[in-house]
Amino acid sequence: MEQKTRILIVEDDMIIAANISVQLSNLGYEVMGIETRGEEAILHATANCPDIILLDINLRGNVNGIEAAEQIQKFKRIPIIYLTANSDEATFAKAKATRPHAFISKPFNSLNLQRTIALVVDQIKDNDMDTLEVSDNLEVLSDRIFVRHNGKMVKLLLDEILYIEADRNYSNIVTSNGNYLVSTTLKLVQNEMKNHSFLRVHRSYMVNISKLDVVADNHLEINRKVIPLSKSFKEHLLKHLHTI
Repeated sequence: MEQKTRILIVEDDMIIAANISVQLSNLGYEVMGIETRGEEAILHATANCPDIILLDINLRGNVNGIEAAEQIQKFKRIPIIYLTANSDEATFAKAKATRPHAFISKPFNSLNLQRTIALVVDQIKDNDMDTLEVSDNLEVLSDRIFVRHNGKMVKLLLDEILYIEADRNYSNIVTSNGNYLVSTTLKLVQNEMKNHSFLRVHRSYMVNISKLDVVADNHLEINRKVIPLSKSFKEHLLKHLHTI
């Protein structure tokens, strides 16, 4: 039997929240709860890890929906669908920066809700297939990663990582304190760490750009290690270096 998709509703209008809850239950989803404040949403999401969060942007209280999303994503990568009656560009830009899966504008109808959630569920299933290998061996948080090493998950601070080298279907994570080989391809590692200061510079290498000692025409150096720099990645790297 297929497990139900679990959804947390964060909406401070209880009439709207209750209506959404009934609709989702009728569609076969599991409603994990209703929260009306950003603070409670953060606690609920980090403790219970729902599959999707329906999150109102304009929550009353000290923490709005965007701020709640930012805090949740420091600990859990949970797909977010924003509910909003506010369409101004500044709010949209702030919300977009949290990388939501979708927006639903208020007022919305049942069909709009149904179709949006169905599309996000399909995205989650596709991503699960693509990142299954990663999830078992690599967990990326805001300032650290956990890698499976010698049968246990080991914490590595992102600032300790110098570069990551591909080794067929494995990745060798090189730190200032040692190396960690994980059974995850470099492409999947790249997808997981794209929001951090790591860039692909060659088909076989990703580097921590804060650790670069030398940038030459066709190679880089980190801690005396010479790393090849491909032409196809060079422009992207230089753009990032100019912004830091």
